[in-house]
Parts: sequence; C-alpha cells; structure tokens
Amino acid sequence: MIRHGFIVLTFCTALIGCAEAQERRAIAWDGLGKDPNRPHVAKRRVTTGAPAASDPNQEREKVLGTLRPYSEAWWAVQDEIQAENDKKLGAKLVICPRCVESSPPREDATGSIR
Repeated sequence: MIRHGFIVLTFCTALIGCAEAQERRAIAWDGLGKDPNRPHVAKRRVTTGAPAASDPNQEREKVLGTLRPYSEAWWAVQDEIQAENDKKLGAKLVICPRCVESSPPREDATGSIR
C-alpha cells in the first residue's frame, strides 16, 4: 500500500513539474491585436527600378482639362476614360460561377417552391 502511495505521489510530482513548465511559456494570443509571442518585423516593399506602367487615363485627363466642359469632344474623352475604368474593374472582378446563371430562364419554366 505504501508503494502504491509512493507511485501516485511521484506521478503527481511529475505532473506538477510539467504544469510549472507550461506557466513559463509565452503569453497566449487572442488574435485581436499584435501577437505578443512574436517580435515585430517590419515588412518592406520591394520596389523595382522600372517606372509604373503608364496609365492611358492620365493622358486623357490632361486632354479633358483642356477641352470646354460638356462639349462633344469632352464627352467623347469622358466616355473613353469611363470605358478604360470599366475595363480595369472587369479584369479585377471575380464572380462565383454558381452565382451567375449560365443561360437566361425560359418563359415557360417555373421556379422551385421551397
């Protein structure tokens, strides 16, 4: 009986040693702010020596500034600027294929009744 008590006491002592080792670990991080376990590392942006690609709208806006507002030429340049902006947006826009119907619904088809 004394031997069983000694084994249990040894086991409990070992567990207490593990618990103390865990308490000395780093602070828990809740994910809402800076991680206190990691040192702050500043991210650097890599800049290339080449200049940024020229934006065609920059030239159009310069021309737009020289034209009389709301004239036919002004509207033509304005439409070109809007078309270029729409083209850029369309290239960036990603729509889920399941969200868009592949073909328009037929007039004689009915929807589901959930």
